[in-house]
Amino acid sequence: MMKALPLSKVYQLLEPGPVVLLTTAREGRPNVMAMSWHMMMEFEPPLVGCIVSNANHSFTALKKTGEAVIAIPPAEFAPKVVEIGNCSGRDLDKFTTLGLAMKPAKLVAAPLLPDCFANLECRVADARLVTRYGLFVLEVIQAWIDPARRASKTLHHRGFGTFAVDGDLIHLASGKP
Repeated sequence: MMKALPLSKVYQLLEPGPVVLLTTAREGRPNVMAMSWHMMMEFEPPLVGCIVSNANHSFTALKKTGEAVIAIPPAEFAPKVVEIGNCSGRDLDKFTTLGLAMKPAKLVAAPLLPDCFANLECRVADARLVTRYGLFVLEVIQAWIDPARRASKTLHHRGFGTFAVDGDLIHLASGKP
């Protein structure tokens, strides 16, 4: 039997993909935030839509610099992801306080996160919906992956401290190699 669900819980059903970490750098100061509201928008060039609230410290850096890194952490990085999401770069240096490793990116000022199995250097491609919805469209301009950790499981936010880890892979004919 179907039962009404409070509308405030709908987002828990439509989780768009893995939790990612968004790094920015403004005036030489790096920051990182946990983000789960994002979506692929195009394949080539790769475009990623990201929701970043204007209440978030990373919002200003992303809006002013027009660049960021999307880092994809492995599931075992979950405790650190929660720590990142539970504090603000407005109040502290997350890299120092949380002991996060970083390394320079090739094309943007935002740092790469070597503890993540993939890092995507991005530039803002479209900011027309930023004021209304906090939606930045980012173009991936350089992608990095750790081949040794390519099969890492990803972390998926289900709301209020609940996460799922991606499961088994299934392969079905799709007409594409």
